[in-house]
Amino acid sequence: MSVKRLDRRQFLKSSALSAGAVSAGALAVPAIVPSRVLGKNAPSNTLQLGCIGTGRMGHGDMNACMSQGLASSAQARVVAVCDLDRLRAEHAKQEVDRFYRERLSDQPSPAVAVYEDYRELLARDDIDGVTISTPDHWHALNAVAAANAGKDIYLQKPLTYSIAEGQKLVAAVRRNNVVLQTGSQQRSDTNFRKACQLVRNGRLGKLHTIRVTLPTDRGTGDPITMKVPANLNYEMWLGPTQSMPYTQDRVHPQEGFGRPGWLQIESYCRGMITGWGAHMFDTAQWGHGSDDTGPIEMEATGEFPDRGLFDVHTSFHAEGRYADGVRLIATSGSPAGVRFDGDAGWIDVGRSHFKAEPSDVADQPIGKGELRLYESNNHMLNFLECMRSRDNPICPVEVGHRSNSVCVITHIAMKLGRKLRWDPQAERFLDDESANALLDYEHRVPWKV
Repeated sequence: MSVKRLDRRQFLKSSALSAGAVSAGALAVPAIVPSRVLGKNAPSNTLQLGCIGTGRMGHGDMNACMSQGLASSAQARVVAVCDLDRLRAEHAKQEVDRFYRERLSDQPSPAVAVYEDYRELLARDDIDGVTISTPDHWHALNAVAAANAGKDIYLQKPLTYSIAEGQKLVAAVRRNNVVLQTGSQQRSDTNFRKACQLVRNGRLGKLHTIRVTLPTDRGTGDPITMKVPANLNYEMWLGPTQSMPYTQDRVHPQEGFGRPGWLQIESYCRGMITGWGAHMFDTAQWGHGSDDTGPIEMEATGEFPDRGLFDVHTSFHAEGRYADGVRLIATSGSPAGVRFDGDAGWIDVGRSHFKAEPSDVADQPIGKGELRLYESNNHMLNFLECMRSRDNPICPVEVGHRSNSVCVITHIAMKLGRKLRWDPQAERFLDDESANALLDYEHRVPWKV
């Protein structure tokens, strides 16, 4: 499907993430009654999904959506793909076509449409939900528009670039009664759930410290100006950020699906503090029981060496405190993980390790009447099943927002290099206007128009 190329300035004039619906310019978003709410008498009982962003992470989310969509409890199909890089969008369509051709050999494969503009995909009333795997600076714009269009959402972490965006996304999701699953898939991992459940049930005695370890960014970005590839709508990719000359290291590789440069450029991403922090701080919050709040203090330092185009932090160290006195210590290092320290032992959990002292704490069963955390064994399947049940998924929008908020206030403390006091209820810094100025700063124009 061919689509017209959108002008970035036209988009900025027509887009506003306000309490009302997002404007779609010349594209009117219709009132939608998705097929999922019509029950067994719907024309089709199969959920139909679109994938917005089909790059490095987008391919993984798309593949998970396709494979888990075949489960009897999900019955979902990918019917549309969208990317500002035409080659990536076309590659995604080929992957979807091949998958269904091989896996659904005894029945017709779904027709798969290709889009450049995500708003055209959202305007389709036959699409029930979307995966959103775009760069961080686009998350809020994509997701609020999807919520206002009545689509359920699987949104890659970190939830949003800023706390203000997160607040607007929470409001949009609840106002439109849609399901949103934050892509913090560690919540659907047995070891992470086990660790948090043991901590919450007092197996370590009184919890006093949580230690988070995150990987370190490295390398340099080449700022040399290059010709924009014909297959990339670069003006639209910049979206609501400052206009900058194109270079491949600013966006993504034109060959393959290697790690994109935007992950190390602060205009589009805050670096590892949100990239991996969104995962590990989420586990810290879950184990501490802070899904609806956060620390009240944060102090941090970070290194910002000259690395050419790349300007996010490298090494960092942060120390915070919750209202109950539990300390939160975060540092760069390896392996990435979360350690919970109590006065009767500790648990250290990561994607490749689970260690505990006393060593048998992991074998202790959760007894009758004790707290049992939400159990999901597959993050994407949990999302698809919640599309049908209309229950909250394991990592709903409020949880994704609170976990990301820890990342953002740590980043601000890192930039200022001093202790900050945070009010989790008001979501403001106390008696620190310069810190709140950083919190309020919006280089994303659509919030203002």
